[in-house]
Amino acid sequence: MTPQTDPQAGAAVKAADRAHVFHSWSAQELIDPLAVAGAEGSYFWDYDGHRYLDFTSGLVFTNIGYQHPKVVAAIQEQAATLTTFAPAFAVESRSEAARLIAERTPGDLDKIFFTNGGADAVEHAVRMARIHTGRPKVLSAYRSYHGGTQQAVNITGDPRRWASDSGAAGVVHFWAPFLYRSRFYAETEQQECERALEHLETTIAFEGPGTIAAIILETIPGTAGIMVPPRGYLAGVRELCDKYGIVFVLDEVMAGFGRTGEWFAADLFEVTPDLMTFAKGVNSGYVPLGGVAISGKIAETFGKRPYPGGLTYSGHPLACAAAVATINVMAEEGVVANAAVVGAQVIEPGLRELARRHPSVGEVRGVGMFWALELVKNRETREPLVPYNAAGEANAPMAAFGAAAKANGLWPFINMNRTHVVPPCTITEAEAKEGLAALDAALSAADEYTE
Repeated sequence: MTPQTDPQAGAAVKAADRAHVFHSWSAQELIDPLAVAGAEGSYFWDYDGHRYLDFTSGLVFTNIGYQHPKVVAAIQEQAATLTTFAPAFAVESRSEAARLIAERTPGDLDKIFFTNGGADAVEHAVRMARIHTGRPKVLSAYRSYHGGTQQAVNITGDPRRWASDSGAAGVVHFWAPFLYRSRFYAETEQQECERALEHLETTIAFEGPGTIAAIILETIPGTAGIMVPPRGYLAGVRELCDKYGIVFVLDEVMAGFGRTGEWFAADLFEVTPDLMTFAKGVNSGYVPLGGVAISGKIAETFGKRPYPGGLTYSGHPLACAAAVATINVMAEEGVVANAAVVGAQVIEPGLRELARRHPSVGEVRGVGMFWALELVKNRETREPLVPYNAAGEANAPMAAFGAAAKANGLWPFINMNRTHVVPPCTITEAEAKEGLAALDAALSAADEYTE
């Protein structure tokens, strides 16, 4: 895992990227992508020999780290056997991936519809809910992210929605619980839970229960801030859905497959949705794959009625072979337990100690290998270190924090005024402590902007 230097090759990669690659969510002339030469385990490196501990897991998908040899071998073996095949046929890797996923999903979510990723999984979950209920509307939370395709981005609650929001997509947003920045003037988690559920039921009443097909929530919101819901909230949403005949959809694209120290975050709350979306960690992002886990009652709707949707690459053999190998690796190597143990014994106490010493840290929250630090100008007022959706000079404090992290060999996950700590679920205790030390140094840069 020793990085080899080859600046000339790196320059060529960068030049081709800048000439021809159009990057997502970016102003193309204002970005400077790092040319990556390789990756292994919890680390990646550039062509100049700089190595980084990845506290982002890519985009929170390399749950088993980079280049796991068993998964690489499974992809190679599948490519030599059956590289691709149409989705209408029964294929071994597809069948086995579906079986392994269904074994681990909660309740009776035993039918698996495969997609290419998380956004189209959300698209299809919403379509299934609308057809199943015959209703048009979907309710989703403001602090959320559900994908970049047209329907999924309208369901999304964060500012990435704004540029594409048609205002007529049948989506209604509501406030989910978040005690640190409560919209309900709550002082305790119990109050936050009760008032958030009351707000949601009022929204249902005023929108018309008979018009609402689904309520979709990230079990634990990811990009929007890793706000672990208070105990009882998801169970309360489940009850509201049952009361009004609404399909309950949980988005586990980011939180699923070990990220929270359980196979699925829903297991933490002992709640079973009607539909559950997944992607990312299902095969650690080695080959694009996502899907919808479907309950018995939703599946019955399409027992003798064709489901009007599909994808050319649904259940692609290479992607499914990677999923089979990834799930088996996670089971054999205790990856889910590692996320729980290292999260509870190293990451959480380490982050809380950093919060004690750094005035820029307003709150620490998370579980397993899924954590966020809320960075603030002032702990008393809780004013964010940078304004909501800040850009340019207004984002200078977070830019300084990010630069300091990278200078110390840590690649950070930064979104608005937060840094998320989301390393691979395979991270060792030593690696976690290395990352916390680099984070300590980077937070000193953020402290310079506090009051």
